[in-house]
This record gives sequence, structure tokens and C-alpha cells, in this order.
Amino acid sequence: MSEEDRGPFVDWALLGETPEAGAPAKLDLKDLKQQARQGQWSRSHTLRCQAYRHLIGAVPCRAVTSDAAVYRDLMAGAAQKPASAFPLPDFVDDSPVPRYALRAEAVASVHRVLSCVAGQFPDISHCPALPAVAALLLHFSGDEAACFELTGRLLACNDPGRRLLDQTYLAYRSSCMTFGDLATKHCPAAHKLVVGAARDAPEVYGDWQRWVLGDLPFGHAARVLDVFLVEGYKVLYRVALALLKLYRKHKAGAAAAGGGAQPAPAPPQQQEAAAAVREDIQAFVRNIGAAATPEKLLEKAFSIRLFSRKEIALLQAANERSLQQKGITVKQKRARRNVQLSLNPDTFSSEIFSAKEMRDVWAWIPERFALCQPQLVFTTATHGCSLNRFYSHCEGYEPTLLLIRTTAGEVCGAFLSTDWEERKRGGNKLSFFGTGECFVFRMKPEMERYEWVVIRHPELASAVKTGGQEGSGEVGGQNSDGSSSLQQPERPAGELSPFLAARHFNLNSRNTSMFMAGSFDSIIVGGGEGNALYIDSELNHGRTGSCTTFDNPPLCSESFQVALLEVWGFQDTMAPE
Repeated sequence: MSEEDRGPFVDWALLGETPEAGAPAKLDLKDLKQQARQGQWSRSHTLRCQAYRHLIGAVPCRAVTSDAAVYRDLMAGAAQKPASAFPLPDFVDDSPVPRYALRAEAVASVHRVLSCVAGQFPDISHCPALPAVAALLLHFSGDEAACFELTGRLLACNDPGRRLLDQTYLAYRSSCMTFGDLATKHCPAAHKLVVGAARDAPEVYGDWQRWVLGDLPFGHAARVLDVFLVEGYKVLYRVALALLKLYRKHKAGAAAAGGGAQPAPAPPQQQEAAAAVREDIQAFVRNIGAAATPEKLLEKAFSIRLFSRKEIALLQAANERSLQQKGITVKQKRARRNVQLSLNPDTFSSEIFSAKEMRDVWAWIPERFALCQPQLVFTTATHGCSLNRFYSHCEGYEPTLLLIRTTAGEVCGAFLSTDWEERKRGGNKLSFFGTGECFVFRMKPEMERYEWVVIRHPELASAVKTGGQEGSGEVGGQNSDGSSSLQQPERPAGELSPFLAARHFNLNSRNTSMFMAGSFDSIIVGGGEGNALYIDSELNHGRTGSCTTFDNPPLCSESFQVALLEVWGFQDTMAPE
């Protein structure tokens, strides 16, 4: 066995095995993805060393990338210095070096590697996952120089279609927002638990990378790294979502064991509540072995039907643009500014929603809009029951939240992703527009949200578009007079909301992408086999029914009279002054 394969930095007593555990084998370069998912490399330290060197060695990098020889030249004579002589770079944001199964003295080696990384990669400004990544790679490196080279190649990847490690605060923060969006869609029960306990969900989700790269014990973290090196960044999202689901199951089990006792009320201060939940999740992840083996964790992660890598990249880009527009591109040295909705009961005033109900609905909206405050832009109580006034007050706002209270006391509504002015592109025809971020909801008998049907049933996007489906042709569905002539207006790609736009999917029916429509005599939300909401030109009478786009039941009585209608916009309170 070569020096590199012996794991000189590994504390084999901590690992619970010897270097000879698992017969040394030569790496089979066929079907590395299957090998990684099945955990074949975990059976042999030698095999995993070979796999890592092969996979990271194949990463396309910048022409000039510092390697092991550079490290040896720069760090000659530094091996005997303690970790205190090499403080962690600022870009790790106080993330500690996890020991995993390293010898105690090997932690100093990680400090030296990261110190050299800081000097050779001056463009890195924020990378809190790097201590964990370097510590994991050190287990499978023959010396510090080899660990430096492996770490450096991950950082120097220049393939625009391959994302590995976030290296700026903008990329990291937008990834946290993206994780929040994915958690809302794919882990609704767990998300509800976090929102109820912490109130400041973005603060909790800010730790998502650390759950995977830092808090997981070595056996689980190494299996995740195996798959990450083959399949990329999306694996991190998958595993973090799986951890969130398992955490929710753990809390439900604890509540059942306690006789169904409810958790203690959250501390009065929002930051204190978030800190308590963060610590609780961290403790759970560190002891994940009690809840799931590495195999079960990955099985859970890959059972989640996420969107494609392209769609997640589009969402990430949208979140980055939102942060840039608000001037949030670098981490401030002062205390973190609160980016979650903070409703002041003295200033928030709705005749339909209480502050608590608005907060509950706010937890469903995309993360990039959680940086905003609700702003009332239209209400029939003040502006009257006129569709023209509705349009004049709502145009220019994107997105908006539509709230309806019926004369029977029922409450329902919709989150609408696109400016109502977009309806004008359809000319005189009632035209659908919007994106898959739209959703409809009802508040009673209990709160329920109905998202775009493609989110819950991705197989609906599996068919290939034909030429006849492109552009602005006629599509099926019913409009206000019962005819089936609803037009899908064409919109320049650069002006369309970048996430969940129908043009990014191969839809087998246009009925699955009828989000919102408006004309001089009605507004409609949802289409195909009916409408989720239909409101007449006097904003007085309405109908609701099942529709293909949201696969929803009627949101209230199928035929109703509007008692009050409100539209809320999103006021940017964090834009740079």
C-alpha cells in the first residue's frame, strides 16, 4: 500500500477500522455514479483515495492552478508550527475545522492548507464549507501538499456548467435562499415546523451547508462527498432536504413519546427563537446515526424529486439578482440585518388577514421576496369595485398577493408572480401569463396551498414540445363566456421571470401552465378544465373550481359574492440608501 493510501492523518481508533479494512482494489472507471451511490468506496480506504484523485484530477481548471509542488515550496518549514500560528482565513466565516476521524495534530494541517489557499486564491471572499471539505480530503491525502492540490482544483474549476463550492457571499447567501425555496416546496411539513418554532426561517436555513459539510459525522459526510464529487452541487441540496425531513420526523416522534405534548412556546425574541432551532437541528445532525445510516440518508435524499439542475440554476440566479438589487453582496461586519418578515401589529392593517395569517402565508412565498414588507396597493374598501381601478393600482407591482373574503366569511387568495400589465400583450383576447411560482390557497377550514401541478407531478413535463406548441398559439381551457379560446402571449425570454417559466419545461399540455389572465371584463387565476378563481369586472361576483394548472379543489363556495378584495405588493425595505 502506498504512503498516500495509508491515511497518515487518520486516527484509525476513531474511525473504528484499520487501514487494511477492505481489501485494496484498483478503481474501476466504469459507472462511477453507481459506485458512489452504492457506497462501494467506503469498503476500502485505498479505493476511495484512488476515486478522489481520479475525480478531482478530471475537474477542468484554470490554466494556472497552484498544485502540490507550489505548496511544498511555500510551506517549507511550517510543518512543525501549531494551528495557532495559522488562523483560519476570514472567508470561512468562523466555521471551525471538524475533526471527523483525523488525529488531533492533523487539525493543524488543515489550518496550514487553508492558510495557503487564502494566499493562492485571493478571489475567494466567502466559503464557510471549505474547512469541512479540506478536512475530509485530508483523510485521503498522503501529505498536506496533496490535500492542498485536491482542494485547490475544486476551487479552480472553470466549467461554467459545473458548480462545486460557493466562493462569494452573494453565491452563498443566494444558495441559502434557494434552499429555503426548495424546502418550502419539497418539505412543507418540516418547513411549517421551522416557521412555527423559529419564525425566522431564513436564519435557520442559513446553516444548511454546515449541516452537510461540518455537522454530519464522518461516515455520513464521506458518503455524501463520494456522490458530490460525481454528481455536483445538487447533491448537497438533496442531502440537506433529507436531513430536514428526518429532523421533522424526529420531532414528531419525540412529541408522540411525550404524549402528544406541544413544544414549548418560542422565545419572545425572533433571534433567540431562531438560535434555539438552529442548535436543535445541529445537535440532531451530529447524532444522525441514531436516526439514519449513511445508506438510509442517501436513499432519502435521492427519493426527493427535485427540479433539474437547470431549473435550480435559474432559481439561484434569480435570488442572486434580488440580493444584488438590494445591495446585499458582501457580509457586513455588524450584526446581521434581519431579512425575515417582521410584521408590526401597530402598522400592519388588513381587513381580511390578521398579522399571524399574513406571516403564515409569507412563509410560502419565494425566499427572495422575504426581504420585503407587505404593502397594500389596492382594496375595494377604499378604491371601489372597479376592474379598471384594480389594474391601475396593481400595474407596476410584481409579484402581488390577492386576498378575497366572501360574504359568507370564507377567505382565499393567490400569489401572482407577474405584473398585471403583462395582460396587454395579448391584445383584446383574454391571455394567460405568469410563471410556475404562482399558487392559490384557502384559509378555512384549514390553511391549504395549491402549487403548480408540475411541481407535484414532474412527469407532466416529460413530453417533448412540438412545433405547434411554441409561440402564441391558441390553447385549451375555458374563459369567462365558456369558450375555449385563450391565448398564451409570447414574451421575450429576457423579460420572463427566470424561475419556473413554462418555456423551460417540455409540457404535455398548455392547460398545465395557465397561471393568470386578465381582460376588460374579468380576471382569472388558473385554467384548464375550469378556473381556480374567476372575478367579474365589478369585483363583485366570483367563481371557483378545480383547474388543471393547480390541481386544486374549489377554494370556497363555488359561486360567491365578494365582500372585500385586497391586493398586496412587496415593499423593498433593504435597498441601499
